[in-house]
Amino acid sequence: MNAMNAGQAMCWDSQKGCDGRGAQASGRCKQRPSGRNIRTSGARLRMAAVIFAAGFATYGFGADKQLKSVGLTVGDLGNPFFVQIAHGARDQAKTYNPEVNFTSLSSNYDVNNQASQIHGFISSGVDLIILGAADSRRIAPAVKRAKAAGVIVVAVDVGAEGGVDATVMSDNKQAGEEAGQFIVDRLQGKGQVVIVNGPPVTSVQDRMAGVLSVLKKYSAIKILSQNQNAEGTPDGGLRVMKDLLTAHPHLDAAFGINDPTALGCDLAAKQAGRKDLFIVGVDGSPEAVAALKSKQSLFAATAAQDPYTMAQKAVEVGYGLMQGKKPEKDLILIPVKLITRDNVAEYAGWTR
Repeated sequence: MNAMNAGQAMCWDSQKGCDGRGAQASGRCKQRPSGRNIRTSGARLRMAAVIFAAGFATYGFGADKQLKSVGLTVGDLGNPFFVQIAHGARDQAKTYNPEVNFTSLSSNYDVNNQASQIHGFISSGVDLIILGAADSRRIAPAVKRAKAAGVIVVAVDVGAEGGVDATVMSDNKQAGEEAGQFIVDRLQGKGQVVIVNGPPVTSVQDRMAGVLSVLKKYSAIKILSQNQNAEGTPDGGLRVMKDLLTAHPHLDAAFGINDPTALGCDLAAKQAGRKDLFIVGVDGSPEAVAALKSKQSLFAATAAQDPYTMAQKAVEVGYGLMQGKKPEKDLILIPVKLITRDNVAEYAGWTR
């Protein structure tokens, strides 16, 4: 509507004419609108536009969606690494809503159990699921159900099939490479090595790919075992390493796919009275730091992650997706750092 039309509309809306003097003035109004009336009507129109826009914002047209409920399921909350993931995710969620309903569950690396947990999250109406998959491939149907229900799903620490919205994890291939290079350097390119494997998740698979890519470059490095699954736990590491020590009277080094596994291997070697090898893990956990500082431990290095920060980033990405903001990349990799006996004194440890 132009200024002339606005003035005329204001004139005819008044029962007394445009300037309040009755019907006689109304005719003059149609011929020559008052400048004052034009300015007044324009101001009123602008005010109406402001009120209209404010109304849209009030009803959420441009407002952020509130994060009311978050569900997290990870491999093993008995592992300090996953406890830190839970803390990081919870604390970040509370920055968006201090009253957020946050639930953290342990799948115990049972994919059927984890699928049931995800079903429970869907039924309870969570806004966001943070998923540390128990099995990267077999969790796919549960992820698909969550996506069909309109739930944002962000994978953390390990990848997951089924159409997750984003994945945030450490650079696990780098972790394996760093560990492998440490082993090679310390053995000067020659020796007998065992690798204690873990659950069928992408983080483990990437670490395996990384360490093998380095070790296999050296023909004098003999890999005696690489397929035994210790389930990512100290008990599993202890069990598998006992068998390996029995089968191989001489070993130079062992790589455990995470710190709990490697620390279980360390305990097995102590119980067997073996001092002819060293052990490398992945995580940078407080327990690994203590082992690195202990003269009685065979633990020699760990590729350090930061689970708390990783989980914070996963929730940040998930909340952004709720607001329609896609991350620049669907896969976000966080670098790792190798911690050894030489630099452990300078290592600050996990964020929390």
